[in-house]
Amino acid sequence: MFMHLSKTEYAGVCPRRMFCVPARIKTLLIIGSVMILVSACSSSVPPAGAATDSLEFLNGAKLEGTVTQIRETDKEVDFETAIGDRTFTRTYPFSVVHTVTRNGKRHALSARATASESESTDRPPPDRIRAIIAEAGNSPPAWFAATPLVYPDTLDLSWPLKPPTEGWHSQENMGQYLWSVINENPGRWHSGIKLVHHCVSLHKDAPTLLERDMAKLGTMYFTLLQDYARAAFWYQKAKPSVGRINGVRLAECYWRLGNRDMALDMLRGKPLPVGAIKLLGDMDEIDWAVRLTKAFEKYNSNYQAYILAGDALRQAGMADEAIGYYQQVIDSKKFRNKDYEQRFKARARESIEAIRLYDQVDVSQVADGRYRDSSTGYAGQVEIEVDIARGRMKSVRVTEHREKQFYSALTDTTVQLVAGQSVQGIDATSGATITSQAIVNATARALAKGAK
Repeated sequence: MFMHLSKTEYAGVCPRRMFCVPARIKTLLIIGSVMILVSACSSSVPPAGAATDSLEFLNGAKLEGTVTQIRETDKEVDFETAIGDRTFTRTYPFSVVHTVTRNGKRHALSARATASESESTDRPPPDRIRAIIAEAGNSPPAWFAATPLVYPDTLDLSWPLKPPTEGWHSQENMGQYLWSVINENPGRWHSGIKLVHHCVSLHKDAPTLLERDMAKLGTMYFTLLQDYARAAFWYQKAKPSVGRINGVRLAECYWRLGNRDMALDMLRGKPLPVGAIKLLGDMDEIDWAVRLTKAFEKYNSNYQAYILAGDALRQAGMADEAIGYYQQVIDSKKFRNKDYEQRFKARARESIEAIRLYDQVDVSQVADGRYRDSSTGYAGQVEIEVDIARGRMKSVRVTEHREKQFYSALTDTTVQLVAGQSVQGIDATSGATITSQAIVNATARALAKGAK
């Protein structure tokens, strides 16, 4: 395990590749579950004017951008994609990529499995899941050694549980630094995670701080990189209660890694937070998700429960029931503040509109062309652009947004839309549900403009 390295010792760590495992994917569309975000800067990017490269995934999805590196030994390909005015580079294992086209040459990486082969794949037993988690947690990610440990000299690495001063001081307060400097900048995600590893080493003799540090590492691996094995490792170390969101996320890690029963065993018979509604919906535990929603009706957070229930029912194809819960958001009187009321009601109305547009947005019936629209996200409007050619979505791009804590929703959701050729059945990115749904809603509205 690499939790007690000093700042100097980090430089000597020999990187090992993460133990590659297939994430539990509800449908073959959820490519994001097996992605690992890597640095957005690469010296191997082809020069300007080079032909556009592309990836074709095993589920038929296609992604255009630039192949920055293909590593035969590690069986991974690094791919750079532009989202609005930002550039992201992500690492895809060969196991989810069918072909790579680079500089006009097409290379086959993995053969497509038949439906019967996919359905018969054995789920890894609990012992195997635990071994996967231990293997990942006890070895540094591939990017770790090459990532510098950098932070402002003014940053308080003692990181007390309660900030010593009021107000926002993101260059002094560790929690605020991680929130507004690290989380909002994908290019700093790796250095931020390395910084928290450093705090783990500093706080090894302070149990309360150490537990908080380990939980934070779990959350960063979970929400930023969707590295569920390492997230589970650190969550397990922090021993989170399933009554809080980190405990629910640990259960989700087990499910994403391939063992649904481990996740359900962790959730059963315990008081669950409102955030568990999404996971239950994702796992097709619709009745359970609805029961949990009803338990929150009397609380001030009922609008959050209603919006999550609407999302769960919408994803399950239960349109009328989903509309009913979205309407309860609109009718709710228990909002945290006026800003929350405005955003949640707008999102509920737009979700109802998107559901009612389903019949009009059969992609095969949309005229060729480029369509744009927007929908309400966390911090404002999320604008998208859809290219349609020969009855298919060729691309969906986020062209403008003001989201901050969006995690990987901007890339994962658009990939799923193109993969499924539909606005239905999209698995919202964990930790960024509102951003994901905003992209879906905006896409539905855009496609409706071109309906024949």
